[in-house]
Amino acid sequence: MLPSVRMLKEDILESVASSAILEGLDPDQCQTFIEHGRPRHAERGSFLFQQGEPATSFFILIEGRVRLTRIAMDGSQVILNYFGPGDGIGIIVALSGLDYPAYAEVLEDSSALSWDRETTRALMIQMPQLALNSMELMANRFATLQGQYLEMATQRVEQRVALTLLRLVRQFGKRVEDGVLIDMPLSRQDLAEMTGTNIFNVSRILSSWEQEGVVQTGRKRVVLCKAHALIQLTEGPAAET
Repeated sequence: MLPSVRMLKEDILESVASSAILEGLDPDQCQTFIEHGRPRHAERGSFLFQQGEPATSFFILIEGRVRLTRIAMDGSQVILNYFGPGDGIGIIVALSGLDYPAYAEVLEDSSALSWDRETTRALMIQMPQLALNSMELMANRFATLQGQYLEMATQRVEQRVALTLLRLVRQFGKRVEDGVLIDMPLSRQDLAEMTGTNIFNVSRILSSWEQEGVVQTGRKRVVLCKAHALIQLTEGPAAET
């Protein structure tokens, strides 16, 4: 565990302060909120929390990448979301007192700040804007899940894969020589779990796009070379019902 919030580097504190949860707070309020956080370091392959555990805290990621996955009753795995620096994780369930509904898997060595439920509620009473921001975050996450459900029901597999890649580019895109790199480990199995299909379909689609020069792929690496081609694909006809 990291020794103290006060010993964190200034640029790291700025990353936390830029989180949407703190939007609209003045510098003193941001400082107060951050000082109540507890630093945590998590190594690659570990978990910030696991499905079924009591939700006692929420996190803001400082460095690294985290993947949120849920295991279904039949043992299948569904990837719900990915998070990077500045993203809040678990605030909805932490405030509700429910169990964590998913696994927060650490994809690379990461650091975060966490706040327990009682501290968070006290800070929200002290700073109502913090509560409003949290409500907006919950609404946005819910709307995103609704959109993904609609994609599963109405979009062809190729469209779902294209929409997922474009969403990840908006989150983690990094300009490189050949296009835009999705700057996080991303396997074909990951894409299959995010889009409700299987690895064979994803491999077929990516291979076709690679031959057309739309994407470049490698071991857990995807570069979008012609993002406009994927955008055009998403605007095509939906799946037949």
